[in-house]
Amino acid sequence: MKKENISDAVIRRLPRYYRQLTDLCNRGVVRISSHSLGQEMNITASQIRQDFSCFGEFGQQGYGYNVEELRTEIGHILGVDNNHHLIMIGVGNLGRALLHNFPFSDTGFTVDGAFDVSPAIIGSTVNGVPVYSMEELDAYIRDHNVDVVVMTVPQSVAQDMADHLIALGVHGFWNFTNIELSSTNPNVKFENIHFADSLLTLSYRIANR
Repeated sequence: MKKENISDAVIRRLPRYYRQLTDLCNRGVVRISSHSLGQEMNITASQIRQDFSCFGEFGQQGYGYNVEELRTEIGHILGVDNNHHLIMIGVGNLGRALLHNFPFSDTGFTVDGAFDVSPAIIGSTVNGVPVYSMEELDAYIRDHNVDVVVMTVPQSVAQDMADHLIALGVHGFWNFTNIELSSTNPNVKFENIHFADSLLTLSYRIANR
């Protein structure tokens, strides 16, 4: 199957597989069957085999999957070994929390810098990440390889900021502004994060137990 034909649902399950396989490695599990992996993840064995078949042949009949090798393969598919370079725009409460607590390096990202408008934080470091003035942003992007921008800016400036960054050559956005960012450029990719969606999904499940 050509990669461009792989469904979004399959792509969104890949991080779950990677996370589960990492946990299995940490628990010392050497091999696992699709049935056992499915039980761990509440996914059917046939769904697992179908998902993996989109990317090639994994595992051996009668043996199952070598956990460490499969984790490495899934990680390679996800690009965790590509060493993506990332910057953050907006170092308020959410931005600081992400810099302090999110394991960027475990997912294949290096945080090279952060940008803000507040004189109180410009020139400081947050968990080892230097904070620059927004006035330096354009020159920084021209001089450095930036694969992804984390957006934690106010909604009112989010789309204009994204358009400006796209014009500078940025193609990846992890967007926490709680609005849907978009672009007519098919090479630009957005992951729009909505905390309320997750909480409302939980609300539905509680209300419909």
